[in-house]
Amino acid sequence: MTVIKNSVLQRAIILSAALTLCLSCQPKRNAGDEHKWWKEAIVYQIYPRSFKDSDGDGVGDLKGIISKLDYIQSLGVTAVWLNPIYSSPNDDNGYDISDYRSIMKEFGTMQDFDELLKGLHERGIKLVMDVVVNHSSDEHEWFKQSRSSRTNPYRNYYHWWNAERGKPSSRYSLFDVNHDAWKYDSLTNAYYLHYFSRKQPDLNWENPKLRHEVYDIMKFWADKGIDGFRLDAFQFAAKDTTFKAFPEGYEKNFIKYYAMGPHLHDYLKEMNEEVFSKYDVMSVAEGAGNSFQDAHDLVDADRKELNMAYAFDGVDIAKPEGYNVIHFKTVFTRWDSAFADKGWLSIFLANHDQARMVSRFGNDSVQWRALSSKMLSTFIMTMRGTPYYYNGDELGMTNAGFDKIDQYRDMPTLNEYQHQKDTGGDLNKFMQRIKFECRDNGRTPFQWDSTANAGFSSNAPWIGVNSNYKEINVAQQEKDSTSCLNYFRKLTQLRKKYPVLVYGKYTQMDKICRHAYAFRREADGQKFLVLLNFASTVSQINAPVHPDAQVLLSNYPGAEDNKGKLSVNLRPYEAIIFKY
Repeated sequence: MTVIKNSVLQRAIILSAALTLCLSCQPKRNAGDEHKWWKEAIVYQIYPRSFKDSDGDGVGDLKGIISKLDYIQSLGVTAVWLNPIYSSPNDDNGYDISDYRSIMKEFGTMQDFDELLKGLHERGIKLVMDVVVNHSSDEHEWFKQSRSSRTNPYRNYYHWWNAERGKPSSRYSLFDVNHDAWKYDSLTNAYYLHYFSRKQPDLNWENPKLRHEVYDIMKFWADKGIDGFRLDAFQFAAKDTTFKAFPEGYEKNFIKYYAMGPHLHDYLKEMNEEVFSKYDVMSVAEGAGNSFQDAHDLVDADRKELNMAYAFDGVDIAKPEGYNVIHFKTVFTRWDSAFADKGWLSIFLANHDQARMVSRFGNDSVQWRALSSKMLSTFIMTMRGTPYYYNGDELGMTNAGFDKIDQYRDMPTLNEYQHQKDTGGDLNKFMQRIKFECRDNGRTPFQWDSTANAGFSSNAPWIGVNSNYKEINVAQQEKDSTSCLNYFRKLTQLRKKYPVLVYGKYTQMDKICRHAYAFRREADGQKFLVLLNFASTVSQINAPVHPDAQVLLSNYPGAEDNKGKLSVNLRPYEAIIFKY
């Protein structure tokens, strides 16, 4: 591709194009323009077990989070999403709940929670809590009662299949060592259903008593003053309880068969009527079904179900062998287009179920880690939708580099290792794969400073600290004005200062560029041009830069030199935000 040099003619072309855009591309007001706090929120996800340990037991806790509230406020985020803190035997790190109205002892007390909520609200930060109600723990009193006899009043709170009927049709378990979602229980000679771990039996949402138990739990927390609910795995909650046989190989696309089951929308409408409509809370469900129509049906305001979709198409792109940037751009552009007029999206590249953002989508080498981390943060913070940002990514924390199975703590990973071992699988290949993608990579202790255990705990943590903590930590980055941490703070301030980055029209540019991504955001006469290079080499992208454009932020010096150009040569992992 030939680089076009500056000229009077070129300047005239750019000015003409800008005038045309100004006259013809002003966004129409639509449902997405209705201002809501949850649309403008910058959500910071905290994994409590790994954030900060206050009492030296090696496990993060609520008092640890409280001690870091000023740090959280300094980030410029406006909401915190807290992973489960309820009582749990911890088979799946808190996603197996034994009591929805009490706090896990390792994490603290209800008094600690109340202090945390108060401290967040005093700093203008809202709190969103995980609600895990596709399943409970097998140690929950409901399940203990349910399995005690076939005639127990709680029997129908779960899915049971009496053994005299024969074994039920196959259902795939994501976490079970044998991937069998039916567990035989000799006490009542029956099988119970568990899409996840054997210790996470699925709740029966067809039972109205169960549903209203859940709504009462949600009201309990809403009455405490929390600001939102994230519904874990809820797209799987509704089941076809005839449990008909699925075609062979269904597990390769289990979302197609598991998601958006019968009456799911009825349950959400009922939940909205019983809970959401009575409080100023936001709601988001993990997963968005199988299609844009599914996603729209979840979040169309007229349907009175949920506020926003949390779709996985984008975050699932990264693979150990790399990923196609054109595909990445296409996926995010397609989702934006589908929700341009109605509904609302979440924007994210990492969470507690993923490995580290910079290791998956960027380049975690010493040379490129900081630049690529800043570039990815720029993408998240300049897209339309509510950004969800995982703790530690503001530092550019990387994958753990574990190379032995005994370094891992993730239950499904350990079960899958045993399954591979039992069935003669390639264990070396398996270990290489989990080194890239295991979710333990995103769960290593937060790196506060260069002291022992990265300042996370005074004793050995529940999972190993990343060996690079002396180079990558808060204390070191606080002193560096060009650090990932301080760059992220600049991004949050920009997003809060310019509503166009929240509500403005999105337009992708140069769709065929193999390694770079360019898009415009525009509203109310303001225009932003965002340029991102996803490669470790120079990439040229056809994206005209207005001669009078202002560089609001870049992860390189000298970005101003691109003003007035029809195409831009982006340096490795360069990110630039122009305003004109």
